[in-house]
Amino acid sequence: MSEPTRITAPAGVFPAAQYSHVVMATGRLVAVSGQLPLDEEGGIVGEGDAAAQARQVFENLRRCLAAAGGTSHASSSGGAGFDDVVKLTYFVTDTAHLPAIRAARAAHIPDDRLPASSAVQVAALVRPEFLMEIEALAVVGEQ
Repeated sequence: MSEPTRITAPAGVFPAAQYSHVVMATGRLVAVSGQLPLDEEGGIVGEGDAAAQARQVFENLRRCLAAAGGTSHASSSGGAGFDDVVKLTYFVTDTAHLPAIRAARAAHIPDDRLPASSAVQVAALVRPEFLMEIEALAVVGEQ
């Protein structure tokens, strides 16, 4: 797969600071369902702590991406990685959690590789202790 093209400031659109407005990629689409702050046993991680929940959600995303075929930038198991992510969607119960999410994202995705993104504040998630849910779309090359 060729490197995705990221456009942060299309003509006539206010420049993006925390995401890319447009990401173009060619390859196989990988959709990762919304990930929650649950550990591998199903226990809540970081109840009431947005930073801890964001770190767990990104770890879950990393593991899900690794289960798909990916690029040479991916994990040693040959799975996809954050380099392959073209879109993230954040569902948050409070937009005050977005800085914690950005910090967790920065640990996995450098500023020059930011995917397209959407953030949606919701009244509630499936369980009241969840502060966020994040889903990803990735594009990986042919295996």
